[in-house]
Amino acid sequence: MSATKKPSKYVAREPDASGFIEYTELEHQTWQQLIERQLQVIPGRACDEFLHGLELLDLPRDRIPQLEEVSAVLRRETGWECARVPALIGFETFFRLLSERKFPVATFIRTPEEFDYLQEPDIFHEIFGHCAMLTNPAFANFTQNYGELGLNASPKERAYLARLYWFTVEFGLLNTKDGLRIYGGGILSSPKETLYALSDEPVRADFDVVDALRTPYRIDIVQPIYYVLRNLENLQQLTEIDLMARVREAMAAGLYEPMFPPKEAA
Repeated sequence: MSATKKPSKYVAREPDASGFIEYTELEHQTWQQLIERQLQVIPGRACDEFLHGLELLDLPRDRIPQLEEVSAVLRRETGWECARVPALIGFETFFRLLSERKFPVATFIRTPEEFDYLQEPDIFHEIFGHCAMLTNPAFANFTQNYGELGLNASPKERAYLARLYWFTVEFGLLNTKDGLRIYGGGILSSPKETLYALSDEPVRADFDVVDALRTPYRIDIVQPIYYVLRNLENLQQLTEIDLMARVREAMAAGLYEPMFPPKEAA
């Protein structure tokens, strides 16, 4: 999730007068290493809708794609596009962009020192992890609806909504005729979590919207629990109910006990 008020050491790349963003050779190499590594682990683990989206996007292996290349496909499929943003953005901007079918993408890529994990969502996480799913109508509609709700929510309601995004868009799993599959971009952009999420280690529970809203998470660990959808139409159904009534229900019930230890002070 891109929205935060914490500072970032990364600086997003600015486009030139023609809209082209220049990257260094090292940055292109980092993209190539990331995408080739992840393409090795997602077969048989990513859901068919994600794999189909990747086919449609036809992302380059040897260079970082320009946002317009990705936007052209998204516009054609679901009316979405990429929006260039700084490394981190506030919740107001995040929700507004989603409500307009614009997916925020920070135009920087991680350094080799943070190759395996970084807290900020970089261009690899956003493009590879998320944009393939935005070619799917149910996922695309849910994400826009989520932005509209967040735009009009109170700060406390937004904190609950953040958990819903976390356990669907970022870390969601799917039951399919072929078994358990992944659709969440936070998993699909991480080889470690791609393997871990489908292993015997984490808890997996049938998706219930109020349960997801009440479940605490930490961004710097693999998830102790994942919620599993029956199918992606479940996301479409969330756009057709009074989701904010579920948020108020979750707020009244309060959070579940965390399934992880508290973060140690730096």
